[in-house]
Amino acid sequence: MDTHLHHEHKESHLKSTDLLRDIVIGMSDGLTVPFALAAGLSGAVSSSRIIVIAGIAEICAGSIAMGLGGYLSGKTEQDHYTSEIKREYAEVENLREVEISETKEFFANIGLSPALQDQATEEIARDKDRWVDFMMKYELGLEKPDPKRATKSALNIGLSYVAGGIIPLSPYFFIDASLQALEVSVVATLICLFVFGYFKSKVTGINPWLGALRVTMIGAMAATAAFAVAKLFER
Repeated sequence: MDTHLHHEHKESHLKSTDLLRDIVIGMSDGLTVPFALAAGLSGAVSSSRIIVIAGIAEICAGSIAMGLGGYLSGKTEQDHYTSEIKREYAEVENLREVEISETKEFFANIGLSPALQDQATEEIARDKDRWVDFMMKYELGLEKPDPKRATKSALNIGLSYVAGGIIPLSPYFFIDASLQALEVSVVATLICLFVFGYFKSKVTGINPWLGALRVTMIGAMAATAAFAVAKLFER
């Protein structure tokens, strides 16, 4: 007789990693901002060379600014964790009874009996480091951050911004007339925005087709507005 358990249910959750979040942040702005800039300039100047120079300058500045934002966010997360873990060690050392009460309360909230609450709390409190890690995770909801997270985030976001920004700008490298280059840029960028929006929505767990359409519409509206404003002030 086969005594093995057969599990037919398979988990199909798609987990969003730090890398994926960084790519989403960088690509989202990288596709949209240079696209709007190129469209706006196309409504004001006829030479693609000027748009290429302005676009490259914007991509450089934008990638640095976005990367710096990611770095500062990562450093803030690290500093916050370091501050909280020092405070938790001090509380375990100096306010032991309070921490024991909070630990028991956690176990009570997940349904353990009073006897098991005491037993589990006593077991955890034997090791100060393990106790602090437990309280950081379950009382404060904080996971230990990767010490290299800030640097990785800066690079991931910055490079993703560059990769996204090159797409709407690339037709201007090969087509001298800015309006003709814009036509190619619009098609290429909107396709990329749709694909990007689809996979971004898959990661975040929303309807991928609606998400793709939303991202595409935002990019299209930004470029249209920039082009219209440039045409308005050209007169």
